[in-house]
Amino acid sequence: MKNAKFLIIFTSTLIFGLFYSCKSVPVAPQPQFELSRNINDKGQMTADQLAKLFIAHNPDADYEKIKDFAQLYIDEAGMEGINSDVAFSQMCLETGFLRFGNLVQPEWHNYCGLGALGPEQPGEQFETEQLGVRAHIQHLQAYSTTEDVKLNNELVDPRYNWVHKTKLVTDIFGLSGTWATDPNYAAKIEQLLQELEQQ
Repeated sequence: MKNAKFLIIFTSTLIFGLFYSCKSVPVAPQPQFELSRNINDKGQMTADQLAKLFIAHNPDADYEKIKDFAQLYIDEAGMEGINSDVAFSQMCLETGFLRFGNLVQPEWHNYCGLGALGPEQPGEQFETEQLGVRAHIQHLQAYSTTEDVKLNNELVDPRYNWVHKTKLVTDIFGLSGTWATDPNYAAKIEQLLQELEQQ
């Protein structure tokens, strides 16, 4: 009788243990890779990957146009030694994924809120997409370098020299309270970079 009882308990314990040891435990998805948060590092994402992030937040946009736009960011950032992943993510945040809606108007090609201080100063205007992207990249370069680091392209950012005299920020976390007054500004860019890492 004792042996039969022992055998039942032993068998039940064994089955219970096997069942739960084989059961998969949900694990939070791990990033495929880690992107740099430094402004002066080389971006890693392709135009296609950047466009996918954009479309996930603004599905009504034309994918091919956004892909070409993302390539502009990669090219312009590469010429000035700026992280295109950071710059593109910042553009998404600043423009609401090109929906705009605040002071800056879409036709101004101002993708980073450059000079947008209020109704009296609604922001800078640029003639083309490329010049608008270039101004954004140059403004990031002004924030993240000292005056001895020269631009490779002709200067189009009208606020470039002012920044060099007042700011020096090396990563996205330094943009809170400098580029923007929003204390969560860097965290919002960080969230977009984390989304890119999950692709």
